[in-house]
Amino acid sequence: MAKATKKQALGRGLSALLKDPDNDIKSAEDKNADKLVGHIVELELSSIEVNPFQPRTSFNEESLRELASSIRELGVIQPITVRKLDFDKYQLVSGERRYRASKLVGLNTIPAYIRIANDQESLEMALVENIQRQDLDPIEISLSYQRLLDEIQLTQEQLSDRIGKNRSTIANYLRLLKLDPIVQTGMRDGFLSMGHGRALINIEDPQTQLDIYENILEKSLSVRDTEQLVRSLNQEKSKDPSPKPSVSKTYKKGIKEFSEYLDTKVSISVSKNGKGKLTIPFTSEKDFERLKKLIKGAE
Repeated sequence: MAKATKKQALGRGLSALLKDPDNDIKSAEDKNADKLVGHIVELELSSIEVNPFQPRTSFNEESLRELASSIRELGVIQPITVRKLDFDKYQLVSGERRYRASKLVGLNTIPAYIRIANDQESLEMALVENIQRQDLDPIEISLSYQRLLDEIQLTQEQLSDRIGKNRSTIANYLRLLKLDPIVQTGMRDGFLSMGHGRALINIEDPQTQLDIYENILEKSLSVRDTEQLVRSLNQEKSKDPSPKPSVSKTYKKGIKEFSEYLDTKVSISVSKNGKGKLTIPFTSEKDFERLKKLIKGAE
């Protein structure tokens, strides 16, 4: 989390640059345009408009609330992409769910990549150059690969030729983006290696992923230990065809009320014998104190 915050802070200087009407950047040839390509910039949400030609017109409200809860806890992990329309005016290229969820949370700014006129080749070169750096974490590499596929519209085979990596290597990195955001943050902060992440991908249930993640941190599990643990869990799952107990409507309603009252995503797990536990996440010591006061005030 600290690492992601630092990267977003770097974009604040660029944000000030974009607010200077005397040095408005309109094309890739303009002064300071090179400072934008391939960098994260903090943009005000009020300066961004949605793309009227966005093919996706409906967004699942529950899914948006879940994403909003994740953003409240972890921030926006993957920046959106916008294109510059005019001075301090931008249009979404990709990331509308992140944009909408950030507005739900009440954020004023969002990390973004800015596309400007005639910057297609510059963007591609910057991304490819960025990938070749030695200090990137696995998630940073995965996000760069995904951007090249989405924004430059390359196939995995074309991307393989451009960066000199096997398609299987690219595919393995891209799969990391399917991990739970908390696990991704752990990889970005250096708590997990790519080997740990590749092992966790084989666990479909997000909560089980997080349980193993905590286990890795607490017991300093090696990649081999993690792979064995994942294999054991999957074998147990295949041997036990009995379905997990479903969460009743009463529990679902209660969890919703808890989450709304505490302003954080509360989760529940119920065992076969009817026993269960509530999980209330917090983002800092200050947030913990806030939750404690709310809970004590409800007594």
